[in-house]
Amino acid sequence: MQFRTQIPISKSNFPIDYNSKLLSIGSCFAENMAEKFDYFKFQNETNPFGIIFNPVSIDRLFSRVCNQELFEEKDVFFHNERWHSFDVHSDLSNSDRQELLETLNKAVTETHQQVKEATHIIITLGTSWIYRNIESEEVVANCHKVPQKQFSKELLSVDVIQKSIENTINLIQNLNPQINFIFTISPVRHIKDGFVENQLSKSHLFAALHNVLKIDKSQFTSHNYFPSYEIMMDELRDYRFYSEDMIHPNQIAIDYIWKLFNENYISQESFALMQEVDEIQKSLRHRSFNPESEQHQKFLAKLQQKINALGDKLPHIKF
Repeated sequence: MQFRTQIPISKSNFPIDYNSKLLSIGSCFAENMAEKFDYFKFQNETNPFGIIFNPVSIDRLFSRVCNQELFEEKDVFFHNERWHSFDVHSDLSNSDRQELLETLNKAVTETHQQVKEATHIIITLGTSWIYRNIESEEVVANCHKVPQKQFSKELLSVDVIQKSIENTINLIQNLNPQINFIFTISPVRHIKDGFVENQLSKSHLFAALHNVLKIDKSQFTSHNYFPSYEIMMDELRDYRFYSEDMIHPNQIAIDYIWKLFNENYISQESFALMQEVDEIQKSLRHRSFNPESEQHQKFLAKLQQKINALGDKLPHIKF
């Protein structure tokens, strides 16, 4: 007997393996998945400009990256004793303007190269709600706690979102025609916008993204959709799968969604290597009651042998 509905997931025609180079961009759920890639030692770069929630800001960043448009002094501002950019997350903010510009421009240069070399790009869309700077009339990726009166809040239309996604795809493909896209909608609900407003926001993302995928599927088999939102809302429709805020997926949910991603988007040939990495990671986290004992020294020597053997097979893996 089945006591829950299960979301059907199509296997990727271009699965990820240990030779793949991944770039993950988007909401905080992108970071949850990236932690899994990092744990299993895949070649993955995540959110070089910090967490980005809306598709217009993602599009703006890729336009800058793909065209190698460096940040200038006019692109940053001073607020609450720190320098910020409205195009990036506050994690990158800095008390020194020049250091911020150097950090941002290094990210532009490095991400440009990563896009050229990537085999897969994973884009996680979070919300259709955006804040527009009233003075510049530009959509911001992050408000940096600037007073609310300086922004207008808007819900992006399906048409605007669709054009942003299409433009992002075109920018990336012009730089790297062989890249494989994996899109997903974040299962994190933006309840601060309101319950009805969150559903409306997600529905706009779904409509726009699936319009793009429906058009592109006839031309590109490398555009995939992974249903993380649907898994969370349907297979895991119970608050025991949420963290204490009752909004974000907890570790059990993240592990389960990763398991389904793993089964359908990672090559079976990589499973044995993932098992080796997992065993090493668990051993590295082991804490001995007697670190100086002969038994523990033998354990460490055997562990180092495993690390060296794996490094010989895959030189990019570092522990």
